[in-house]
Amino acid sequence: MTIRAVVFDIGGVLEVIDDAVFPGPAEQRLGLAAGAITGGLAGLPGDAVIGQVTEAEVRAEWTRSLGLDEAQADELLADFWRWYVGTLDRRLADWFAAQRPDRLTGILSNSGPGAREAERVHGFEAITDDIVYSHEVGLAKPDPAAYELTTRRLGVEPAEVLFLDDVEANVDAARAFGWHAVLHVDTSTSIREMEEIIAAQAGLHT
Repeated sequence: MTIRAVVFDIGGVLEVIDDAVFPGPAEQRLGLAAGAITGGLAGLPGDAVIGQVTEAEVRAEWTRSLGLDEAQADELLADFWRWYVGTLDRRLADWFAAQRPDRLTGILSNSGPGAREAERVHGFEAITDDIVYSHEVGLAKPDPAAYELTTRRLGVEPAEVLFLDDVEANVDAARAFGWHAVLHVDTSTSIREMEEIIAAQAGLHT
């Protein structure tokens, strides 16, 4: 089938994430041991990625478990979101946006509470037909249901979807569901591989 929809992941794909920003520097600034920030969420009552806890609960748990005052908690969250939204890969975002109007564009992201609001800085909503955030829908990659939901919301067939993600398990699950999928390693390679798939699928129907 012809490719009718292009779906991207966000973190590590549309956003370049710098692990030198967080959590290490924040732990050093607060005088915490390495791994304390991640470990400090162990007491949460659910999984933030599938919407079982709120951003306020994450903040409260960090405050409690790490012994932070209000100013430190605010600064920690600011550091987290600065890391989370990363830096926009402008070339990849421009390629993605340029698929319209010939194809639908969508995002399928494993996310946490507050992600949609934080990532508006990059203008994703202006270049997509649909954004599926895991914390909003209660489904996360590589669960096949996440791919099914995205396909259904875009109104296409699985074989009409081209997907880009930087996690091999997510790419494998997408292919198993019937999507065409590329493992993102670098921008030039990904664009070339996606264009090859689009051209090959178009050639099958000319």
